[in-house]
Amino acid sequence: MNKRKRSTGRPAAKGKGQAGASGARSQKPESDFSTKSAGAAKPKHSGGAPKRAGNAHYRKQEPLRQYKVTEPDELLNFLLEHLKSGRNAVKSILGRGQVSVDQKVVTKFNHALTPGQIVSISKEGAVAAPTLTGITILHEDDDIIVIRKEAGLLSVAADRSDELTAYRQLTEHVRRTDSRNRIFVVHRLDRDTSGVMMFAKSEEVKHHLQDNWKDKVQERVYVALVEGQVAKPVGTISSWLKESKTMKMYSSPRPNDGQHAITHYKRLQSNREFSLLEVRLETGRKNQIRVHMEDLGHPIAGDKKYGSRTKTLGRLGLHARVLSFIHPTTDELMKFETDIPIQFLYPFRSDAQPAK
Repeated sequence: MNKRKRSTGRPAAKGKGQAGASGARSQKPESDFSTKSAGAAKPKHSGGAPKRAGNAHYRKQEPLRQYKVTEPDELLNFLLEHLKSGRNAVKSILGRGQVSVDQKVVTKFNHALTPGQIVSISKEGAVAAPTLTGITILHEDDDIIVIRKEAGLLSVAADRSDELTAYRQLTEHVRRTDSRNRIFVVHRLDRDTSGVMMFAKSEEVKHHLQDNWKDKVQERVYVALVEGQVAKPVGTISSWLKESKTMKMYSSPRPNDGQHAITHYKRLQSNREFSLLEVRLETGRKNQIRVHMEDLGHPIAGDKKYGSRTKTLGRLGLHARVLSFIHPTTDELMKFETDIPIQFLYPFRSDAQPAK
């Protein structure tokens, strides 16, 4: 594993980088769409405030033990050598925010040390920074942050309002360690779409990912709960998408009139009222899946804007489950995969109530 990669907290998914398989390729993102996800592992949490070592901290005033770095090393190895404690004990000290390097709290096990730096260990933990709302960090390194966003949270504010967004929270998160740090939007998810998405930590990385989107992004997989029983077990929808004056996307009846969009789907479960589909994007257009499901005659559950008549979920039945991409600086293939939201499975239980 490349030593530049540093993940925060528990890998909420299969969230470690892995050289390996690739899937359907995608094109440069044009708005509210998720990208494919990363690593070899599957994030097992389905939401809530993440518990991760990666949050920045503010240190209490307290006596410190200090050690000078004399040769290049990783922080965990350095601590194991100098503290003479077990591996789990040292990891706990790190996780509690008791370790700082040159007066900056560090919680990452593989933080790179250089000669001349001072490693300090306090007797008490740091004061934890506020937790994130509606976000779980699956992976963080020097170049990118991969998160699982909950339904109901905006990716980015449409205007300059003070509404809580993933972008705003992650900006505060990175600035706790350095006020100059910034976050850059690579792609988006609709407010009511949950799942995996990625942000860049520099403008250079952002442009590199967006300008090479088709090559960098290997796979994007969604799960969609749609209304009605989808007849064909697999299928592909292709159309030219345009936006109306009311900001609603639609498929133009004329070829080459708009942006070409291609969506592949596979039926996972179905009954008379609902179908659960695996959806793979070949292109990434604004509201692409939502429009194509309406075109199919099976709008996404809860998607009133695109023809839904049910309110069974209390949210949009769309989740960005998988994001797989080539890391912008290490060239490592990363894949992140999350669980299907449990609410999407409720309509298929034997005791499920009729749709409303």
